Amino acid sequence: MDRITVTVVGGGFAGLTAAITAAEAGAEVTVREAHHTLGGRARTAEGQYRTNEGPHAIYSGGPHWTWLKQRGLLGPLAPLPPREVLRMRFHRGGALRRTPPLALLRLGRHKAEQAPVDQDFLTWATGLVGEEGARAAAHYAAVALFHHDPGSLSAAFVQERFRRASALPPEAHYPRGGWGALIERMAGRAWDLGVRIETSTRVTELPAPGSPLIVATSLDAARHLLRDETLTWTGGRTTLVDLALTTRPGDPFVVSDLDAPGWIERFTAQDPTVAPPGQQLIQGQIPIAPHESKADGLARAEHLLDAGFPGWRDRTVWRRASVAANRTGAVDLPGTTWRDRPAIDRGNGVYLAGDQVAAPGVLSEVSFNSAMEAVTLALTSSRLEVAR
Repeated sequence: MDRITVTVVGGGFAGLTAAITAAEAGAEVTVREAHHTLGGRARTAEGQYRTNEGPHAIYSGGPHWTWLKQRGLLGPLAPLPPREVLRMRFHRGGALRRTPPLALLRLGRHKAEQAPVDQDFLTWATGLVGEEGARAAAHYAAVALFHHDPGSLSAAFVQERFRRASALPPEAHYPRGGWGALIERMAGRAWDLGVRIETSTRVTELPAPGSPLIVATSLDAARHLLRDETLTWTGGRTTLVDLALTTRPGDPFVVSDLDAPGWIERFTAQDPTVAPPGQQLIQGQIPIAPHESKADGLARAEHLLDAGFPGWRDRTVWRRASVAANRTGAVDLPGTTWRDRPAIDRGNGVYLAGDQVAAPGVLSEVSFNSAMEAVTLALTSSRLEVAR
């Protein structure tokens, strides 16, 4: 029997997951990536400041954690020293505080399954902990949402992310050296399996019908490639801020804004290798509304920096900022779930994978789950078994 051939468009986390999975099942796989390097949104910047596109972490409660670990791809993780956990600060009522409001702890006891799909989070949570506590919880959950108004989203959707982002011990873990190191290991695994990887190769036309095609790109790129205007879903806009500061004892690990959505994190707290010695790498994400600008997000970021990192302006040795629009995963409005997002199976042997399609999970877990499902569907007719 001839080997089935699979083409994967996109060499990010979803694309490499799909390529490895299909190759392990015996398929002949080609990955085509438009950029000159692999990684997509999981790409880590080259140079002395190893930044990602916003805060990146692997949640140990997700299915991709086990999959990566079984294949030896998880690699060394950057542990968070216990003392750094104590340096988490909460911006509430215009002041920096050491402890979260009691409402966050109370709300964390409710499972996501107890939250309604068809009601917004703010209304549901207000009934449990009051409006002030509900708003604080919604803003805290923004670290896993990248959305300017988390309270307006489906209660079930937000509560799952709130619980996992606030879990103790923390679910979030950090690949040492940034996500780029993880991508390199995944690419190495793909090469070892015989996957053909073509970078700087932009696909603008669909190949002739026949062998399966897995489109593992952003939803915007997939919409243009497939010429399918139905490939849309609600996302968010976020001002991303990267700073390198000279080291100062006592800097906080995290500043979580509970007055408005916003998150500032000192990534060198857990991984000193992402910045030169004597410097701290600070990364933040400040969600902004459709009518707001990058400058609006920067102003709020600077307000948090003023509160948490005294003298940061004089200590800054490197700085950059950008806006990420619809590049940080799907968000579900009241009355919708992941099942309502664009389907993975597009017909005629074409399948979607990524973080805005119909697959469950939090953040990168959606990309992983959709990639696994896309490969399973693609190989069903060939009776190749997908290893999970």
